[in-house]
Amino acid sequence: MTAPNRRDRTRPAELVGLAAGMALFIGLVVLMSTRQWDLTFVFTGVSFIVVLVVFAMLALATTPRGDEDTRRPPGDGH
Repeated sequence: MTAPNRRDRTRPAELVGLAAGMALFIGLVVLMSTRQWDLTFVFTGVSFIVVLVVFAMLALATTPRGDEDTRRPPGDGH
């Protein structure tokens, strides 16, 4: 097994950053529409968790690019 390259190592931080950005956007929308800080914090936290879970599930659903050929057993003939 080969060591992961830099792109593979930074991918989790990239997904967390995207989730934080989306959560801040939702929090800003809630703040501008309701002007209530407590509701803003609740929506920001909940949206961060939901977006992070959705990104994690999408990352688990995709296969890495190098694993397509290794899933087929040798001598399969297809």
